[in-house]
Amino acid sequence: MTIASDPPLLAVLKGEHRDPPPVWLMRQAGRYLPEYRALRAEKGGFLELVYDSDAACEVTLQPLRRFGMDGAILFSDILIVPHAMGQNLTFGVGEGPHLSPALSDGDFSHLTPEPGHLAKIYETVTKVRAALDPKVTMLGFAGSPWTIATYMVAGQGSKDQSEARRLAYRDPQAFQALIDRIVTVTVDYLSGQINAGAQAVQLFDSWAGSLSPAQFERWVIAPTADIVSRLMQLHGDVPIIGFPKGAGAKLAAYAAETGVDAVGLDETIDPVWADMMLPVGMPVQGNLDPLALIAGGDALKTAVTRIRAAFDSRPHIFNLGHGIVLDTPVDHVEELLDLLHKPL
Repeated sequence: MTIASDPPLLAVLKGEHRDPPPVWLMRQAGRYLPEYRALRAEKGGFLELVYDSDAACEVTLQPLRRFGMDGAILFSDILIVPHAMGQNLTFGVGEGPHLSPALSDGDFSHLTPEPGHLAKIYETVTKVRAALDPKVTMLGFAGSPWTIATYMVAGQGSKDQSEARRLAYRDPQAFQALIDRIVTVTVDYLSGQINAGAQAVQLFDSWAGSLSPAQFERWVIAPTADIVSRLMQLHGDVPIIGFPKGAGAKLAAYAAETGVDAVGLDETIDPVWADMMLPVGMPVQGNLDPLALIAGGDALKTAVTRIRAAFDSRPHIFNLGHGIVLDTPVDHVEELLDLLHKPL
């Protein structure tokens, strides 16, 4: 239920329509900002920032100072969860993340949970929340079990998530055991963020689009529904945003069956179709193509207008269809916010 004191983004997540829509951007705190690059150079690496709660708080707040977003998204990484489960996590210079040992053989017996890794993340949430204007919503997040499992099994990102998909077909019981472990840690992790001050949380399923419909039901919808159910028992008033990137037509089933309060749409989803297919009144988030933001000008204006028009009668949070890209001009983000503050 929306109350008078709810900030705009939180009010929309609870079902209220706002015009103009509140806005935040996935990866709004990051490498496209010169102030972030300066701080990272000082700290020496990505994980050094994540596990330094003062630095992570500063990074989280940087885009709010510059742009005035309606949401502050915790600066962290989805792979903090497998790190806390006992895999070694590294980020090489100019490379993506690496987890070791890879779990493609289906043997998870050597995983030794280290929940102490999560304490610094909770400290960051608390510090950010204390520094926020009351009109800004504090957002926590975690990776969804399927996406986390793809990294844990392969030891790194991949184009088609083949290693995890092979294991899921070859030994579904072993893969289910891994998913179940991730679900348990994720519930504890998100609950810890909420206790530390997060007002809403998002589940990122970045690789949901690689699965067949039956596999999507088992490895995306079912574990997400499990997380949502458990979190609702612990924190029934905290909205949960589900973001199954690449879900396509399976998005309707995801929205109906997982129990999430809102769904994030990637840039491939037609907003007109989404408005027709999703449950009436369900809040949506998205879905500007990050490359339209890079283009700016007429391309940006046209895309923004189409998205806003499609969701004109539905609770809507404006966002990108995925994370902001490294070479995004800062002045184009300012241009976007100017567009959003104008009436349709």
